[in-house]
Amino acid sequence: MSISTFLKLVEIQTKIASVFPFLIGCLFVYYRYDTFQPLNTAIFFVAMLSFDLTTTAINNYMDFRKASSESYRENHNVIGQYKIREIVVIITILSLLTLATGLGIWLVFRTDLFVLLVGMVCFAIGIFYTFGPIPLSRMPLGELFSGVSMGFGIVFLSVYVNAFDQGILHLLWEGRTVLFEADILLLLEIMLVSFPCMFTIANLMLANNICDLKEDIANHRFTLPYYIGKKYAVWLFNGLYFLSFLAILVAVILGLLPPIVIIALLVSYPVYQLVRKFNRKQIKSETFSVAIKNLVLVNGSVVTMLMISIFIL
Repeated sequence: MSISTFLKLVEIQTKIASVFPFLIGCLFVYYRYDTFQPLNTAIFFVAMLSFDLTTTAINNYMDFRKASSESYRENHNVIGQYKIREIVVIITILSLLTLATGLGIWLVFRTDLFVLLVGMVCFAIGIFYTFGPIPLSRMPLGELFSGVSMGFGIVFLSVYVNAFDQGILHLLWEGRTVLFEADILLLLEIMLVSFPCMFTIANLMLANNICDLKEDIANHRFTLPYYIGKKYAVWLFNGLYFLSFLAILVAVILGLLPPIVIIALLVSYPVYQLVRKFNRKQIKSETFSVAIKNLVLVNGSVVTMLMISIFIL
């Protein structure tokens, strides 16, 4: 497999959805806890990216295997379009998964057992998102699991691998006893900061499912828009952006983010303009990009303001 074909198989252009939560988590932990561990961060980043590539490759492979027609395989799936041999795809998936697992275990030894627990949950969500008799992506749960596992999970782990000794959580296993302690307030802080990532990532999946509704039904994929209807799915798409900006405002008011981050709210106008475009027409080739652009606008503005606050002001 050529490098260009590999990048298409793993849809490298979509990995920005993982990078933003990672950056926000790293910047937040430095701002909030005044700590940063480069090696832990680097290990986590490569493990996270490897597993993200794995889940995308699994998704494309399962779509190829479960396609209802040969025409769909050849015209709408990267494996069919680029004539990638199935054995090559399987070896690629296993190699990426092995790399992510090995790095994850290394990170556990450098931090604590809770990283192992969270990693196992994220691995399970990522694999069963597209694998198994009833993948999560073929149910009305895709938006929830993608938003929580990537939007919150990556932000949380980016914070935790740098501040695992700051009292956020503690998991101890001694003999037959397992002790678990958590600072609920600190967890809620991280969750609030992660909301913009959670909602904009969920909207990527939601926009995709809205645009592909008829095609998904034909291929036995009954996603959230199928159950709540296209009209209400579009309303939800709109509402999640409103909640993203509300979360930013509340986080600044509570002092979790520096005051300058309030400037990020200025992107609400271009986001609103793009959302209006999507509301008028839900065609994948024309308006799905709205969700990608809005993800970049919302999270990119937060990242930029955090970097200015930390490194310039």
